[in-house]
Amino acid sequence: MEEHMRFAWAMIFCIAIAPVEKVTHLRFFLHDILGGENPGAVVIAGANLTKKDDSVLPFGSLVAIDDPLRVGPEPTSKIIGNAQGLYLSSSQDPSKFTIVLYADFAFTSGKFNGSSFSVFSRNPVTEADREVAIVGGRGKFRMARGFAKIKTSYFNATTGDAILEYKVTLYHY
Repeated sequence: MEEHMRFAWAMIFCIAIAPVEKVTHLRFFLHDILGGENPGAVVIAGANLTKKDDSVLPFGSLVAIDDPLRVGPEPTSKIIGNAQGLYLSSSQDPSKFTIVLYADFAFTSGKFNGSSFSVFSRNPVTEADREVAIVGGRGKFRMARGFAKIKTSYFNATTGDAILEYKVTLYHY
């Protein structure tokens, strides 16, 4: 009986000191602008293809980003952070434009100032609603995991400019 009591107390102690996982929901707009005087995205490499591809970002294009995260879809809405990283045009079929996204989403104001989460995921851009994986974080999002639902708010097929709505669910400690 005494052994059972020790075991019970040990379990209670372990539960009492275990960190509590938090869930955070975020909503913001990423403004991915490839054109103009101050683009947030630039093509840094492209594949040497013999096949003609007239799309804005042909298969094999590598893009560096430093895109603003804004409260709303308007270009004048408040900036709350930025996404920095790379994306690669990974679909050979232009009608199924897909990228692989490697980016850190950092917050520069508000209660999450100084914190960020990381995305490393396939993003099938031509799908109306899509989901990407969150694979880490820092600051208040340390050890984050989760997902982001993405919806295209605006897209210009000529320039490649896009405004994307992100609805994020983060699990972190």
